[in-house]
Amino acid sequence: MTAMRTGSEYLRSLNDGRRVFVDGECVADVSRHKAFREAARSVARLYDIAAEPANRELMTFTSPKTGAPVLRAFQIPKTHADLRQRRLFSEKWAEATFGLMGRTPDHVAGFFCGYAAVPEVFAKGGQKFADNVVAFYERMRDEHLYVSYAIVPPQIDRSKPAHKQSDPALYAGVVKERDDGIVISGAQQLATGGALSDWLQLSCIHPLQPGDENYANNVAVPINAPGLKLYPRRPFALRADNSFDYPLSSRFDESDSYVVFDNVFVPWEHVFIYRNVEISRDQWWKTTAHTLGNHQAQVRYVTKLRFLAGLAQRMNEMTGNVAAPPVQVMMGELAAFVTIYESMLLAHEVVAPIKDGVLWPSVTTLYSAMAMQSEFNGRMLEMVRELAGGAFITLPSSLADLESSLTAPDVERYMRSASTDAKSKIALMRLLWDFIGSEFGSRHQQYEKFYGGASFLVKTNVYRSFDWKRAGALVDAALSLPSTGGAV
Repeated sequence: MTAMRTGSEYLRSLNDGRRVFVDGECVADVSRHKAFREAARSVARLYDIAAEPANRELMTFTSPKTGAPVLRAFQIPKTHADLRQRRLFSEKWAEATFGLMGRTPDHVAGFFCGYAAVPEVFAKGGQKFADNVVAFYERMRDEHLYVSYAIVPPQIDRSKPAHKQSDPALYAGVVKERDDGIVISGAQQLATGGALSDWLQLSCIHPLQPGDENYANNVAVPINAPGLKLYPRRPFALRADNSFDYPLSSRFDESDSYVVFDNVFVPWEHVFIYRNVEISRDQWWKTTAHTLGNHQAQVRYVTKLRFLAGLAQRMNEMTGNVAAPPVQVMMGELAAFVTIYESMLLAHEVVAPIKDGVLWPSVTTLYSAMAMQSEFNGRMLEMVRELAGGAFITLPSSLADLESSLTAPDVERYMRSASTDAKSKIALMRLLWDFIGSEFGSRHQQYEKFYGGASFLVKTNVYRSFDWKRAGALVDAALSLPSTGGAV
């Protein structure tokens, strides 16, 4: 029986020769480098939470292959109760990161659950591909693997399809086929969590067209595969010199990476779609992959909104504004948004249909939440900014101002609140600023705005999934009401 993966085992696994580049240099050990160290420890904590014997029922189920406990993130839901168990699992993890790490191991796990639940979609390209994706899902499940993904082409020239770019190897695609596998070259984005993961899934969620076959693939490669290179955006943790001034940036920056494939070899067993535009499209919409992966995303988002509401309320209590009617009105509106999103999440467990023994989270409910996320998230942040007023820009320069004999007396006297001392007040406001105004906070605002892709695409998904026939039937019924004659 395989034991659960522990945090220390996970951290040791990161020193595997992966090539992650920061400030022009290759990182020697991701688990020790300042840019990634604390984020890696945050992921390690998730594994420890899942491995805790007291959490066995909540966080695991029994592998049908090995009989060992494995993460519930890999449980393919067959019933509404199964989906609830997945939600509770992801909620436990999301609370440990305050909803700030969006691509924890349970995210892509949901996608592969969806693939393995409907393998016939992959079998259209050949039974071996269906067998491959099921086998890799089982490996992920039984070895507790952390898989990230890169599924969006680079923004080089979006006016042209992949095969008409100035260089056919700009977008990640097949450049060679061998008896034992294929060779991939080119780039792909946006591997959130890639530097911290075990494996990387390469595929494409953007629409492809005839001629783009070389880019219409789904493969998995180890993060330390020869020729695989990760180029993260500027890591915020590098500038977070202490956890008091940067309580979130220093701990939860999961990083987003450009991925470069420099003649990366992929054996056939790790190829799930090969040069097939139709299946490349269908993997997202004709399996439960996209809905299960984004069910986890909504669990995470609701947790983050609950954290935001708690921060705002704590600030109001500290400043003595909590009883002011205008503040309560604004907080009531914020609470309404949080409640709407939580209710839509819970609706997945009520209105999810079961098809051929597999539960499909409600696509209309999911995409409706995602469609409005890009608009409502910014509105909620703006509400908190209004409530804060000038509090963010009157904070002392750093923790040192509380520790220096030159500055501490003034800081302690004038920067306290009616209910807390200066250090407690500043700590709360630093937490809020890191959430809403720092580079880390700004990245999160952009992240939520485009979480589901461009909002018009997500709204199109809602349009396609909505029950227009039922809505139209009401119109027909109204139009067919019998005449009641003239006026009385």
